[in-house]
Amino acid sequence: MGKKEREEREQERESFYEKRQKEQFKYKAIGLAVLGGIVAVLAISSYNFYELSTHVVPQGMPQGAGPLGKVDVHAGLLTMIFGQQFDYSSLAYQIKSKYIDFEKDNGETVHMHAANVTLGFLFNSLHIGITDKCFTFPDKRNFCTDDKYSLKFFIDHHQVQDISNYVIKDNDRILISYGNENSTEIAAQLSKVDSFSLAP
Repeated sequence: MGKKEREEREQERESFYEKRQKEQFKYKAIGLAVLGGIVAVLAISSYNFYELSTHVVPQGMPQGAGPLGKVDVHAGLLTMIFGQQFDYSSLAYQIKSKYIDFEKDNGETVHMHAANVTLGFLFNSLHIGITDKCFTFPDKRNFCTDDKYSLKFFIDHHQVQDISNYVIKDNDRILISYGNENSTEIAAQLSKVDSFSLAP
């Protein structure tokens, strides 16, 4: 084998190793980028969960509320979105205000611990927006009345326009329903909230 051929083979070998190293570096860089993205998503998710799970908002005394601990009123509340029950029993919605809350891992009973505290205050403490037209989840998903679907409110089987300023009475049964349900389906939802055994 001549000197020239040896040099050409040496160059080919070096070229092969350089190419292989570049490819390995590229794959490592892609892997690190993907790992960095996963870590970032997990960090953001953890922060959002912490914010939702640990902060009590709004703070302070609700406007017009009576002294804390002077009443102990319970009402059943059912929220149905497209026929699916919204779960208030998760940690994110438990005891977010000392004036009105869901507690004891129960997502069906609203507890009011001071007079004249509205449902609007309860939902605000849960980071849930509620108006006569829209129900807004903490992640900003909106369920608003439009030409296909409607947001409906019932208190003890009576349909009302809005519940934001409503102050619960003992053993009230409240239904929030979003969708295009017929009267039979609404009746089934009302029957469901009637069946709730209110937590003490």
